[in-house]
Amino acid sequence: MCTEEEFAYFVEASYGSIYPALGKLEEDGLVTSRTEQQDGKPARKVYSITNAGRQAFAEQLAEPLGEDMFRSPFLLFARFAHILPRELVEQRCAEFLSRTAGKLQQLKDAGGRYECNPADKWVIDYGHAVLEVAERHFRTHMHELITMARAEPRKDAAE
Repeated sequence: MCTEEEFAYFVEASYGSIYPALGKLEEDGLVTSRTEQQDGKPARKVYSITNAGRQAFAEQLAEPLGEDMFRSPFLLFARFAHILPRELVEQRCAEFLSRTAGKLQQLKDAGGRYECNPADKWVIDYGHAVLEVAERHFRTHMHELITMARAEPRKDAAE
């Protein structure tokens, strides 16, 4: 069973785009759906990929890959640390470390939560390695970012 959280690192999609896409895939015979009743909840649709869907997916994966995309609200924040109060920069650094520790734990737990095939394990290990390097770099250099920040808020900042 695949869940949204498993694929959040690979693709960005919202419910507003997922369900129309599933409808089109079903129309094209690439997935099928069935309605599943739930106690005390509305019925839900469960989708399954067809053999034609697997083949189409494999063909799509064989196409040249696009560039990996990396977006970081924290790095945008860091880019302007020099105009921000030091206390705020320290707070955001602590939040970043906390989030990174949480993500590392999620990846560690993911390996035990599901039966992983070797490819899944490789992806989890890669993500773990990337986050470990980021955390190590951050811990080593965050003092530089904090030092760049203003010691006190400027009174003329709004002018």
